[in-house]
Amino acid sequence: MTPTTPATVFVVDDHPVVRDGVTLLLRSDPCLSVVGSAESGRLAIERVAALAPDLILLDLRLPDMLAPEVVTELRRVHPEGKIVVFTAHGDHQGVLAALESGAHGCLLKDAAGAQLVTELRRVLRGERVVDPRILPDAGQRSDALARSGLTRREYEVLRLAAQGQTNPEIAESTGLARNTVKTYLQSALHKLGARNRVEAIGKASEAGLL
Repeated sequence: MTPTTPATVFVVDDHPVVRDGVTLLLRSDPCLSVVGSAESGRLAIERVAALAPDLILLDLRLPDMLAPEVVTELRRVHPEGKIVVFTAHGDHQGVLAALESGAHGCLLKDAAGAQLVTELRRVLRGERVVDPRILPDAGQRSDALARSGLTRREYEVLRLAAQGQTNPEIAESTGLARNTVKTYLQSALHKLGARNRVEAIGKASEAGLL
């Protein structure tokens, strides 16, 4: 992207109305050029690898993949691209996981058109932009997570356990095998110095993780 060349944008959303609306909105700005779209995570990864857009606007909820996994794969196939999660669910547990997977920002779908364009331009300049209504303490949680030594997956499994989910339910929520969930949970317990999941949840809460 140069001062005279529009930044290229790729839109990922499983709702055609949203894809078309966002595409129409962004095309009204001469500094942005929509070069493609996808309705699923796998299709997005394939097309982004081929198109190499400057920015990917990614819906948090897709039918085939969790947003954090999509972010991880997009960064693998196109590390230079900026990724902004676009969601109607500001308090969704996936927002923090997507940011920790490498997303450069997260915006709400009720943002005014002019505001959306302004925020995307900020991301393209290298800023990290998160709507203040979305997880206002996300930065503090990220710092606490780094200090804890927990991986993103260990944290994700522990967070779902804190919500009262059983191992089979966590497996269904994350797409992981039940044995894998058990392994992540045991590893989280070890890193937190906890003897069981109740104690681990308590220690994680005290550390500002939950």
